[in-house]
Parts: sequence; C-alpha cells; structure tokens
Amino acid sequence: MKVSYLGPVGTFTEMAAKALFPSSERLPFKTIPACMESIAEKKADVAVVPIENTIEGSVNLTIDYLIHKQRLPIIGTITIPIAQHLLMHPDQVAKGLKPTKIISHPHAIAQCHDFLEGTYPDVDTEYMNSTGEAAKVVATHQGETVAAIANELAAEEYGLQIVNRDIHDYDNNHTRFIVLANHEAEIVIPTANNGFKTTLMVTLPADYSGALHQVLSAFAWRKLNLSKIESRPTKTGLGNYFFLIDVDQLADEVLIPGVKSELEALGCGVEILGSYPCLTYQVESKKISPTSC
Repeated sequence: MKVSYLGPVGTFTEMAAKALFPSSERLPFKTIPACMESIAEKKADVAVVPIENTIEGSVNLTIDYLIHKQRLPIIGTITIPIAQHLLMHPDQVAKGLKPTKIISHPHAIAQCHDFLEGTYPDVDTEYMNSTGEAAKVVATHQGETVAAIANELAAEEYGLQIVNRDIHDYDNNHTRFIVLANHEAEIVIPTANNGFKTTLMVTLPADYSGALHQVLSAFAWRKLNLSKIESRPTKTGLGNYFFLIDVDQLADEVLIPGVKSELEALGCGVEILGSYPCLTYQVESKKISPTSC
C-alpha cells in the first residue's frame, strides 16, 4: 500500500503515517494539497495530513482543500504528542556558533514563541512547508549558521544535533492527523471498542431565524455528544459559512441518519465526511491505542 504524507522525511506527519501503516510504502509530498491530489490521481492509496493542533487550532488549509477542492472520505484519525527541538549542523555546534536564522513550519515556530523570544530575540525566523523540510535545509547548508525547529526523528534522519530540547511553550502539545482515502479504497485502520467519531458538514439555510440552535437541538435531544463544532467560510460571499461538527460515535442506522433527515427538513445541507476510529500514538512506547474523541 502507498501512503502519501506531508514531507520530506522526518516530519510529524511521517511519524503518524509510519505508526498507522508500518509496512507501507511512504511517499513524501511538499504540500498538504499535493498529498490530497495524490489520492485523486491514484498515485497513493491513502494520505495522512494534519488537521488540528492543541496550541494553534485547526489547520485551515487542510479543511478548506478537503471541502472546496478534493472531497475525500475521512477513514481514521491519529493524535501524536509534539516535542519540538532546536537542531543545528554538528559542524556549527563544534565551532560553538549560535544560529543567525531559525527556520521551520509556521505552526512549529508559533508553538515555540516563548523560547525564541527569551533565548534568540534578535534572530530572524523563516517559514518552511514542514519541520522536516527545515531540517533538510540545515543538513544541506552545513556552512551556514541556520537552525531548524523539528522533532527527534528529523535530527536522526538528517544527522543534526539537538542544541535545545523540548522548546515548545506548552507540555500538552498534540497534533491530530486525518487519514484520507479514495472512495473505492478498502483500507483497514486499527480499531477498538471505543474512540470513534463521525464528522458532518452542515450548511445553514440563507434566511432561517434560529437555524444554528435548531441544528444543535437535533443532536442534543438524541443525546449525541459533540466534541467539536467549527465554522468556515463557504467562499461564496461575506457572512456565508458552513459548520464542521464532530460527533463522538460511529454513524449508525438510527441516530445519525435521523439527525441528517431532520436538518435537511429544516433546509440545511448535510454531508457526512467520514465515520472512523480515533487513535493515539505514544512516542515513548511506539504503540497505538484508542482514544476518546
């Protein structure tokens, strides 16, 4: 099986892909849209892309591309604890040099704001497509005093030295990744008796007073727990939004279809984007376990 992920080698996304599909052929892509396009073009069977971070919130690029460009089914999700380190080329460390530029993914730089302000307040930062790409740049520019914010896997892959360990601002830092597949694909994700989720996209009618209240009521009286509700612009005009709603259970034959029918009767547009298992990867033990969504 071929699995596309946000590359290059050494990203947290690769860590997620390797945890879910350890024996797969993993294909790194430079951007999140390129990962999704690889499924549509059948270059890969599944794609693993980031969807949400504890500190920075939702990855809007993933959401918007999924909704507006490539409507692929979500077949699973995995959460990984994030530990950010400052990496430099060993040659520069041996000379006792300090970084004159720090590079990484925008989310990684934001997650290490306090450290950067306190330790390197005058050092410029530059954004990369991924933490793995930042580490790769440092490895291939050994003559420059540039540092990368990335994980331990990237340090090992590119032969870099960890100058400062665990520089993220918050200890409880996690990123959730979704697994996308072709509509015809039959991919097996590890499952358990708990830790499932169904994601729906709901578009409200244009001029229906109290529509959002009615939407939430359809879930509430059926005692369906919502773990997340988020609005994103439909890109059709100011003030036009759709809602992504996560329900903490698999799609069944009664409750979820009942919600869908009730909302459609109100004039809402409803689409189920996926019903799937939720997993957590423990980096220390290198084990996957079911998680409460």
